[in-house]
Amino acid sequence: MSTVLAAAMSASASRAEQPLRVMVVDDAVVVRSLLARWVDAEPDMQTVATLRNGREAVARIEQNDVDVVVLDIDMPELDGISALPLLLKKKRDLVVIMVSTLTRRSAEISFRALALGAADYIPKPETARETATSAEFRREFIEKIRALGRTRVPSRALGRGAVPGGVSPPQDRLSAALRSRKSPAFSLETGTAVPLRPFALTLPRALLIGSSTGGPQALSVLIEKLPAAIDRAPVLITQHMPPTFTTVMAEHLSRIGGRGAHEAEHGEPVLAGGIYVAPGGRHMRVVRGADGASRIALGDDPPINFCKPAVDALFTSAAAVWGSASLALVLTGMGADGTRGAADIVAAGGSVIAQDEATSVVWGMPRSVAQAGLCSAVLPLDRIAAKIIRLFSGDRT
Repeated sequence: MSTVLAAAMSASASRAEQPLRVMVVDDAVVVRSLLARWVDAEPDMQTVATLRNGREAVARIEQNDVDVVVLDIDMPELDGISALPLLLKKKRDLVVIMVSTLTRRSAEISFRALALGAADYIPKPETARETATSAEFRREFIEKIRALGRTRVPSRALGRGAVPGGVSPPQDRLSAALRSRKSPAFSLETGTAVPLRPFALTLPRALLIGSSTGGPQALSVLIEKLPAAIDRAPVLITQHMPPTFTTVMAEHLSRIGGRGAHEAEHGEPVLAGGIYVAPGGRHMRVVRGADGASRIALGDDPPINFCKPAVDALFTSAAAVWGSASLALVLTGMGADGTRGAADIVAAGGSVIAQDEATSVVWGMPRSVAQAGLCSAVLPLDRIAAKIIRLFSGDRT
């Protein structure tokens, strides 16, 4: 094992022993007090500051040695979107999670924040009372702090920010080391190669994509490079996202890809050249109509893997419709949603690709399918589009 990989693994273990230091920034005193209590109730986290606006956060960020900032969008004096670049300028390894309500404006601002360097966003209920009583919001709030904080923050033992002498910080060196390996299908967590299976011999007829934390950024990179494949087959995307946010994401992908990305509608035909996004709060499946055509089926059934929409729902239905002509892609995200569906695709003769650990914001979903032995490739994000295009052109290697 290389010195860089050994140091990074040792740093990761050391870092896991220390509680995550969290700053909560929200102009509503009731909300920030509530969020702070939730953080302090977790054994591996602690609140180091609760502040009422972005100006206070920028002033205090360095002296509090913060790992994760939970940043509200609408605040007096300096709002979240204005404070974000100032915070990241002061601490470039900082994890910032935006918090916003489920409005069109908040969704658009959240996407802008992701482009500016925010790690993720959390949609919150409209009122303080709803926030306090929402078990789903609390679960997502804690899970994202834990997953993003542990994955993105280097050990204090190795220092923060730029390393003296112009050397990149440990995370950047690790990413470069993993990319340079002859086999990108490598797990830092286990220190072992990930088993791969041959690609299907059948030419793909549909591309199915599942993603969660870090997904909007990854999808933007991917869709921009995929026009050649999109023209050959439909692309169906399940991103863990609430209503309104999926609407904005579909519009964003449509602009980037130059193709008709849109929220899927129940009963519409699935056609080559189209990008279909699962609407927030609805499971998206594919069914074979009476006329033999593939159609969208939206469902309001219970969450799967705590998710709605769920990747498993899409993948499993696609396996039944397209069989060995199904090509699935699992991008960055927490949890294991997509693994059961990927197993169904493989059982039907189809193929699965996963994003690699080095380029994932959180290597949860792709790790699950990779370590289950379901993947034919585990690739860095910047190599996935080229591979997909080759597969749709008949390359089976």
